[in-house]
Amino acid sequence: MKLLVIGSGMMGSSAAYDMARCARVDSVTIADADKPRATEAAARVNKLTRTKKVVAAHVDASSTASVLKFMKGHDGVLSAVPYFYNLGLAKAAIQARCHFADLGGNNTVVRQELALDAQAAKKGVRLAPDCGLSPGMASILGGELMRRIGGRADALKIYVGGLPQDPHAPFHYQLVFSVEGLINEYAEPAMILRKGRRTLIEPLTEIEDFRIPGFPELEAFHTSGGTSTLPETFAGKVGECFEKTLRYPGHAAKIRTLYDFGLFSKEPRKIGKVSISPRALMADLMLDKFSGNSPDVTVMRIEAVKGLLVHSFTLVDKLDPRTKLTSMMRTTAWPASVVLQMLVTGEVVKRGAILQERDIPAPQFLAEMAARGINIAYEAKEA
Repeated sequence: MKLLVIGSGMMGSSAAYDMARCARVDSVTIADADKPRATEAAARVNKLTRTKKVVAAHVDASSTASVLKFMKGHDGVLSAVPYFYNLGLAKAAIQARCHFADLGGNNTVVRQELALDAQAAKKGVRLAPDCGLSPGMASILGGELMRRIGGRADALKIYVGGLPQDPHAPFHYQLVFSVEGLINEYAEPAMILRKGRRTLIEPLTEIEDFRIPGFPELEAFHTSGGTSTLPETFAGKVGECFEKTLRYPGHAAKIRTLYDFGLFSKEPRKIGKVSISPRALMADLMLDKFSGNSPDVTVMRIEAVKGLLVHSFTLVDKLDPRTKLTSMMRTTAWPASVVLQMLVTGEVVKRGAILQERDIPAPQFLAEMAARGINIAYEAKEA
């Protein structure tokens, strides 16, 4: 199969790496508006995989004509650019009859993509938004837990975080993915299920302690986007459903102060002769203050509670010192790569809009992740 990755940053290059080392993938094009960046990424991936499968290209993700030119020569495309490009890219993929996956990042955009279901199905295209870690892998595993316990549960709880192994004050955090995606998580409302009904609540709320062996105490709090379509899928079947972000203690309160000051607002403010939105300023500041090169670790636990029984999947993954790929790159980009390949091969049978928790065959997905050294532990025990 011939695959296309749009975006050559951390996630795009990691996805290209995963694709290039798969025997069933013949070639990978990694495209970016910054051609030298794409060229460097392609060279790095070819060196790591000891192949010549990856080639670089220039593409403007905001231009339908530009992306169509490349999509038409490929079987599947992964969007690894900021979420605000995804709707246009999804429409182009349908036109090009090219299976499509993206890393999500915004509930509104994802709903707009899913609304393309009939158009995609008519063209024979599989369209899977919100791939990655959470939503994405977490949604697939959450759906699998629900199947294992019979389709109904008192609660479906998702806890996930990408953390520096060596945190530094004052925020004890390090940027491990798109700053635009991070701010969206912190700034937009979270969709959850409460008493079986869909409910919107403010982000950075309902902080609780979280403990997992081998780690100091962490905190968990609501952020936007992580539940994706789980509340719609399980409304009336699950009493409580949420996704909470994990951080070291104190982080949520600091970020909440910024939120309360309005520093995540998209509305431009005129200061002197300059007009700028607080969110644009915060993105620039966060990119500066949160950047770092400390080894990272990803922690994820998904729990389905039914009566006194708790069924769970747990993942703890660290940076790979051999490849220098961060844990967040491995646990976000590789699941997206796996899902895209499953779309192309037809392992995902449905055509049109794909829901991770409903349409991705979890046993095959788990086997693919295990083959990549991403070990996910299953447990069933009494609460």
